[in-house]
Amino acid sequence: MNIKKELLIGFLVGVIANTIGTLAYIILFSDLSILETYNAAVAQGHVGSLLALGAVLNLIAFFGFLRIKRDNRAKGVLIATILTAFVILYYKVF
Repeated sequence: MNIKKELLIGFLVGVIANTIGTLAYIILFSDLSILETYNAAVAQGHVGSLLALGAVLNLIAFFGFLRIKRDNRAKGVLIATILTAFVILYYKVF
């Protein structure tokens, strides 16, 4: 399969896993709605922390792809995780 396609699939899986992880954390551990939790995180400066907790699911995707020998997809998940790290850095600095 084409390397760029494999990287794109891994990247999309990483973004989706991060989104699902963030939403799952909000649903499981917050008494507020998703929008209220997001607004509270923005007000308190904790958006980066929410994203970091959501990125934990990327570990499962990354090691899952490595286990089934889909290295390029694992690289795509890694790229998505690095992008998340830059977004977190942006929220922490600005």
